Amino acid sequence: MAGHHPWLDYTGARVTPFEEREGVEAPLLHWTPSIAPSGMTVYTGDLFPQWQGDLLVGGLVTRQVHRVRLADGKATDVETLFGELGERIRAVVTGPDGSVYLLTDNADGRVLKVTPD
Repeated sequence: MAGHHPWLDYTGARVTPFEEREGVEAPLLHWTPSIAPSGMTVYTGDLFPQWQGDLLVGGLVTRQVHRVRLADGKATDVETLFGELGERIRAVVTGPDGSVYLLTDNADGRVLKVTPD
């Protein structure tokens, strides 16, 4: 999708003529081309203290989880995780024990529990 314009649909049709509009707040972060975001969680567990308060966003196209830091009114894609799986990430959830659960669309329908080494 190189060269894909953020205001065009996948078909090439124009979604809207407006890049800004009164009363609509601009996004803090966008991915162009799209990562095809899927599941998202705000990490609040204790197992990965360096992720505390960060968003973990699944990417169907990128086949990774994007860690997004929210600070000072900004959102920054600081790291991609789990790309070695080579699987589309359908859902990302913080478990009650602080682990992270990933649902992939592997042919076997995998649910993975992520804990520190």
